[in-house]
Amino acid sequence: MAGNFAESRRHFPTIVQCDSIGREKHIVVADLDGTLLRGRSSFPYFALFAFEVGGILRLLFLLLASPIAGILYYFVSESAGIQVLIFATMAGMKVSDIESVARAVLPKFYSADLHPESWRVFSSCGKRCVLTANPRIMVEAFLKDYIGADIVIGTEITSYKGRATGCVRNPGVLVGDNKASALRKTFGEVTPDVGLGDRKTDFPFMRLCKESYIVPAKLDVEAVSREKLPKPIVFHDGRLVQKPTPLMALLTILWFPVGFLLACLRIAAGALLPMSLVYYAFWALGVRVTMKGNPPPPPKKSMGHSGVLFICSHRTLLDPIFLSTALGRPIAAVTYSVSRLSELLSPIKTVRLTRDRANDASMIKKLLEEGDLVICPEGTTCREPFLLRFSALFAELTDQIVPVAMANRMSMFHGTTARGWKGMDPFYFFMNPSPAYEVTFLNKLPHELTCSGGKSSHEVANHIQRVIAASLSYECTSFTRKDKYRALAGNDGVVVPEKPGVAANKIMGC
Repeated sequence: MAGNFAESRRHFPTIVQCDSIGREKHIVVADLDGTLLRGRSSFPYFALFAFEVGGILRLLFLLLASPIAGILYYFVSESAGIQVLIFATMAGMKVSDIESVARAVLPKFYSADLHPESWRVFSSCGKRCVLTANPRIMVEAFLKDYIGADIVIGTEITSYKGRATGCVRNPGVLVGDNKASALRKTFGEVTPDVGLGDRKTDFPFMRLCKESYIVPAKLDVEAVSREKLPKPIVFHDGRLVQKPTPLMALLTILWFPVGFLLACLRIAAGALLPMSLVYYAFWALGVRVTMKGNPPPPPKKSMGHSGVLFICSHRTLLDPIFLSTALGRPIAAVTYSVSRLSELLSPIKTVRLTRDRANDASMIKKLLEEGDLVICPEGTTCREPFLLRFSALFAELTDQIVPVAMANRMSMFHGTTARGWKGMDPFYFFMNPSPAYEVTFLNKLPHELTCSGGKSSHEVANHIQRVIAASLSYECTSFTRKDKYRALAGNDGVVVPEKPGVAANKIMGC
């Protein structure tokens, strides 16, 4: 690698020497891995595809094939190595599934790896082109939707009857001279102003640009911070929490059967033991539950007494169960959409909302007459430090409202999904080696801030959203359940499929 870098220095200056001022009318052409991204290896992103579409066995197949890819990469050609990764990952996959993962899963991981110097130059130019050896279908959604690329030129995969064959179209994988040819074909007689690359096989296309700069491989470069990204990642899907490097992929494969058995044991403990003992059982099984604040006492059994309505931020479908665990008593919950398996395994009473306002209001009032109740008015989960819009129905039904800020920690698997089977959500959460929940009870809503005190239901809902967001250091948004599912799954989260898309600029200050 040292030899390659020394050779590159003889050909091109480094990226830090590139001026980013006054380039509003310039055209920039950049490589992806090792250039726009800090990481030079594309294996983690292929591994995400392998696991999210093909499961643990496809990830194992890719991991076994990766040494062959590495040998071909270093001793035959970069093209041959990448072809092996493409085949091991995508052969037999539905093209629609590949597009779905590229849209819903990869942007989160790509955005966390943006190279600050490359981004400084790339973002300063008026027209942006990315030239990559990766399959175009794999990277285009992130590059165009999140960092404003105008043109994405990548390797084209072949398909048959809607499934990828694992092979690539002519002229093959875009490396070396193939990149230069693709650039000429795209721009014709126009010469791009700036070329950015990181390795010898980028030199052919870099020589076609008026100015070219090399991005040296440095492991200590910090990625572009979330606050500086042009578009925040509010929604993302996928089961894996960490980027699956080869070592992380191996650990995931080895842990998976152990984790599944452990998850079954943890779920059984939560479902079969009295709620007063669940906290201790979880602690013994490696699940940590932390309670903060002052929860209200159990409701009094008297005529005309209404139970307390707990309003929670929504991180996983297990929020009501961990609230009950923290309180040491079961609290009934109303749900928007959970699987029958989750309802069957739930240690607390769950009641489905019908999405008919009058019927739902009547049902919630009846449940409050029976005791305390928990609602997650966002209507769906959000993984990032944002709160979705709160439905205002709950505010019209009672003044006994206690906001609850829910936060959790997962190190290996996410316990939510928009694209997959929701019945596996609790299993994936409990498959983490040491999952944790923090339940923070905030002050009961004062009378003057309730509907009885003169506030509208929307004012009450927005106030509680702001209070919970402030407690968690999250941002409030006006995104809804439909926005999430349209962005991640291409439907509205209920039945009828719709085209993907989500309204922009819905983040608002609290």
